[in-house]
Amino acid sequence: MSLQIAKDTAYKQWLSDLKHQIKVAQLKAAVKVNTELLNLYWQLGKEIVMKQQNSSWGDALINQLAKDLSSEFPDMKGFSRTNLFYIRRWFLFYNAQAEKVPQPVAQYGNQPDTSLIPQLVVQIPWGHNREIITKAQTIEEAVFYVQQTMLNNWSRSVLQAQMESRLFQRKGKVLDNFESTLPKPQADLARETLKNPYNFDFLTLGAEAREKDLEEALLNHIQKFLLELGQGFAFMGRQYTINVGGDDFKIDLLFYHTRLRCYIVVELKVKAFEPEFAGKLNFYLSAIDAQLRHEQDQPTIGILLCKTPNTVAVEYSLRNISKPLGVAEYQLTNAIPEDLKGELPTIEELEEQLNVEVTKSAQEKRE
Repeated sequence: MSLQIAKDTAYKQWLSDLKHQIKVAQLKAAVKVNTELLNLYWQLGKEIVMKQQNSSWGDALINQLAKDLSSEFPDMKGFSRTNLFYIRRWFLFYNAQAEKVPQPVAQYGNQPDTSLIPQLVVQIPWGHNREIITKAQTIEEAVFYVQQTMLNNWSRSVLQAQMESRLFQRKGKVLDNFESTLPKPQADLARETLKNPYNFDFLTLGAEAREKDLEEALLNHIQKFLLELGQGFAFMGRQYTINVGGDDFKIDLLFYHTRLRCYIVVELKVKAFEPEFAGKLNFYLSAIDAQLRHEQDQPTIGILLCKTPNTVAVEYSLRNISKPLGVAEYQLTNAIPEDLKGELPTIEELEEQLNVEVTKSAQEKRE
């Protein structure tokens, strides 16, 4: 009978639904446990600070508290001396700076109310919180990374990578004409979605790399490329062909952005910005709007990635362009610095040395 039940289609569907409900309940329980634990940490940090301010105990308080709490709750790892110092530092980080810069909190809950900070920071794991307060310089930066972790469901390693790449400093710094070509809500969202510069340190391209080489390298590392672009970029194609009046034109990279609700054309240049680049990208945007854009889509946006752009030249070039276009720099931090190139062997020298080693090894074997 049990075999018949196991094979029954209705039972299988019911079992599948039950499994899903259990997994959702487990996830909610894990989130609730994390929230309750961090609420405890916040209150503990507050009380430690207050006790130290109103007594002469100093750091000896934390030493003694760690011993007593660890003894009473041996299964809880959060009461070590080191972690209690982090809990105190966590509370102080936000409270010491909140009066100076309350603005970022307005991004969470739309109110400039510092009381919302505890509600925000307890939504992400403790390890993430420790990482953020260790590396963030200001409360704006810290809140930014908390929100991005929540929005993108970042693991701690991804959070570390984003902080090391200085995402906060790069976000919203693209050179653009969005204010004159997009309605304000869309312009603000587009500007916050893009960054400048883009960090392609996962590539190992030399100064002689061509645009085709850069394009191929990015697609060979598509997961890291999409992570650097940010959430919402859906890859549509490389060398995407559009036909205009019987002639074919190829777009380097075409994306659709799920939050902006629009196509995004990415053009790659391995040299500094030139005014004609903007004109060509403007042409591509017109073609995509005419041929692919749905009536419910927002206007197509263009991103030109190039070597260090001339800011004034970009400003002049975008001034009278009708389509939304942004220009940003990309950086290849793995490239060999110019002052070291003369000290490193050339490919020919390495090949010659390799041949010498192979010949030497063969002789030793014969002897």
